[in-house]
Formats: sequence, structure tokens, C-alpha cells
Amino acid sequence: MMRFDLVDLALFRHVAEAGSITRGAARAHLALAAASTRIRAMEETLGAALLTRHRQGVVPTAAGRTLLAHARALLAGIDRLQGDLSAYSGGTAGQIRVVSNTHALTEFLPEVLSAYLARHPGIGIDLDEHTSDEIVGLVAEGAADLGILSGTVDTGALQVFPFRKDRFVLVASRAHPLARHDAISFAEVLDHDLVGLDRASAITRFLGERAARIGKAMRLRVQLRSFEGLCRLVECEVGLGIVPESTARRAARGMAVAVVPLTDPWTVRDLTLCLRDLSALPPFARDFVAHLRA
Repeated sequence: MMRFDLVDLALFRHVAEAGSITRGAARAHLALAAASTRIRAMEETLGAALLTRHRQGVVPTAAGRTLLAHARALLAGIDRLQGDLSAYSGGTAGQIRVVSNTHALTEFLPEVLSAYLARHPGIGIDLDEHTSDEIVGLVAEGAADLGILSGTVDTGALQVFPFRKDRFVLVASRAHPLARHDAISFAEVLDHDLVGLDRASAITRFLGERAARIGKAMRLRVQLRSFEGLCRLVECEVGLGIVPESTARRAARGMAVAVVPLTDPWTVRDLTLCLRDLSALPPFARDFVAHLRA
């Protein structure tokens, strides 16, 4: 008889979605040794492998994919149960899984999350960064409750709501020749050295894909983890940067950088919220969606 508890199911979901026992254990707030022991015990109880291990991480087997689907459904049900019963206990508790592209995560979510979490001390937000294309798949398969992504991406049958609007622009040192342009194309920018976010960031991958489409590569001299640091290096003439306009305008108020619009249509970004079914979310998650839309 199989005896998987909620900790087992939550751990397995985290491991499968992270593609790594180490990262899954961290997300589940378990020591690696304890997580590995639980996964092995689950496989021994079932009598079948749940994960295929390889050098880059793990992927679920056929049995693992079946367990993952049921684990997601059961854990979502527990979240809804907690939300429904919280009204009787005078409080609210729960976890909301959110996936976001770099743009929304760095520019808009910090203030939004701060305001929401201050009013809901019992709610936790599990926030991960992904490209917009990846976000659609994660939400559709139940790996996340809510996604925030570019409005240009096909979201299929997912429910979609508007979130924010912004665009990518060039930031350049005021001494750089391109700083005098009224506007410039992405292709022209690629002829110069750049400063960017690290290669794992969604925005760097997105810009790299755009560069590849026109047969060019990004000449990234330095990569770092924050837009603020990026703009500071641009000010010091290390290279050019491509950032959201809201970031660039804020940087220009305190740094010697120029903001130059990009002429490419894809640089204008409508950010949207996507989810499977708003009515199926627990009350606290529906309240969070309403907060984001407001």
C-alpha cells in the first residue's frame, strides 16, 4: 500500500519542476539528504523509478509524470481547502506559485508584492523567473498558479488579463556616439559592446534569441544580476545596455546615461497575467489576482 504524505508530494513536485533534487529540496525547505531519502522511499514503496537521473539533473519517468499530475491536483485542493476554511478561523494562510519574466519581476512586482503581503501576513509567494514562452507551459501544466509574461506570446486556452505596459530602450553613456540618436534599431546596437544580465536571466535569453533571428550575436562584455548595476556600468562606458524604459528613466535621474528608443516593434511590451481558471483558485489567490489587476 502506498503511503505518500503531503511533504512527499510537495517535495516531488518541487524536484520535478526544478529538474534537480538539490533545488527541489531547497524549495521544499528540506536538507538534501532528507529529500533524497524521501524520494528513494517513494520509489521503493511504489516499486518503480519516479525520476531518471542524469548529469544535468533529473526528469520524471512515466510513473513520475503520473504522480506529478496527481500531486499537483491534491496540493491545489489543499490550498483551496485552506483558503475556504480560513474564513472560519479569522485568518488566511496559503501559498501562491507565480512565474514571471524578468521585465515584470524587476520593474513591477516588488512594489505590488510588498503591498499585498503586508496586508496578508499568512500568505507566501513562490516566485520564479522564466521566459514568456516557458511561462505558458508551466501554467498550462499546473506547475504555477499564475504567470506574468509578454502579451505577444500565444497563451492558448489560458485565461488572460492585462497587467502593465512598458518597452525596451537603449541606455548609453552620455559620451557614447549613440547617445545622440533620436532612435535606433536593435541591429545597429548589436555592432557595439554590451552590458547585460547574467545568461540565466529570461531577458538575456530573449534578447539573444532576437539577435540570432537577424544573424547577429550579442557582444556581452560584462554580465551581472541587477538592472541598477547594469546601468552603472553603462555610465562608466563599459558598454551599452538594453533595459525596460521604466528602469532607464529612473537610472537617468541619478546617473549620466542617455535613454534612446528602439525602433523594433517587439520592444513595445504589453505584460499580461495568465492562469488556467480563475474560479478554481482558492479565495486568497483570487484576491491576489484582483490586487495585480488593480
